Amino acid sequence: MPSPNQTNTNSLPFLLTGIPGLEDLHIWFSIPFCFMYIMTLLGNIMIILAVRLDKSLHEPMYYFISMLAVIDLIFSTAVVPKLLGVFWLGSREIVFEACFIQMFFIHTFTAVESGVLLAMSFDRYIAICNPLRYSTILTSSRTTQIGLLSLARGAAVMTPLMCLLTSLPYCESRVIPHSYCEHMAVVKLACADPSVSDLYSIIVATLLVGTDSVFITISYGTILRSVLRLPSQEARLKALSTCGSHICIILLFYIGGLLSMYLQMFSFGLAPHIQVLVADFYLTVPPMLNPLIYGIKVKQIRRGIFSCFLFLTYPVATGAKNNHTK
Repeated sequence: MPSPNQTNTNSLPFLLTGIPGLEDLHIWFSIPFCFMYIMTLLGNIMIILAVRLDKSLHEPMYYFISMLAVIDLIFSTAVVPKLLGVFWLGSREIVFEACFIQMFFIHTFTAVESGVLLAMSFDRYIAICNPLRYSTILTSSRTTQIGLLSLARGAAVMTPLMCLLTSLPYCESRVIPHSYCEHMAVVKLACADPSVSDLYSIIVATLLVGTDSVFITISYGTILRSVLRLPSQEARLKALSTCGSHICIILLFYIGGLLSMYLQMFSFGLAPHIQVLVADFYLTVPPMLNPLIYGIKVKQIRRGIFSCFLFLTYPVATGAKNNHTK
């Protein structure tokens, strides 16, 4: 059991370093991170509005894409504003509770995104391999239920981890050598044995990522086999184009996540600032690229964004045009 003095230290704030060894360059690093955050906000908000306003996009696939956009907004907003505060204002202090809330959001919505990517692979499997039953299997209400189930799963598996981490006494240095409350960097500050939380996090990460990635691989393997059997080359290209955008997002998510995780666990002789930058870019680059990938690859999303842009720019004219069309 921790002593009262150790327990009381949990009310003290943590101090974020930013990028270790490169503190003098923080102002320069802030420029790309600020740009990526602005692009993330604009791109993902446009995706959400396009799906919301364009009735032709009221289909399960586009609902899942809008879910990814919401997740990306939460991801970025959980990390980047505080990161920019460290870079611009030297606002390194983060209170104990806020640190673990930030960590909870990052881990929970990582799990949620993995669940949504799995749902998207199932959606494409039904659409291509069993198209006649697509509208009866994946209804709008069932799509919403899948999204809520992914959220519940993420929160359910991460809540025990947060309980384990917050119960540890943090009586050593309060300096986190990172730009945000990265799990492994925070655990190293504990003065009690964190083996239970470490074991739990490894088991959860392995089961979640392993199970989801296996089912995603099976889904897209089956899809690829079905696509190659299609008689029309145009139909094959259309199916491959739609699935190609999903596969790009999946590879970006899983490969980037594994790279970031292993670099935090094993330094491989790399400088600390390289490890921190890889983790920072993993949380900021994919949320910026996801709407760009869908905007380039999926014609319906491009059309929806363009229509949304016209509606927001010329709402009166667009409304008049729609009334005239009716």
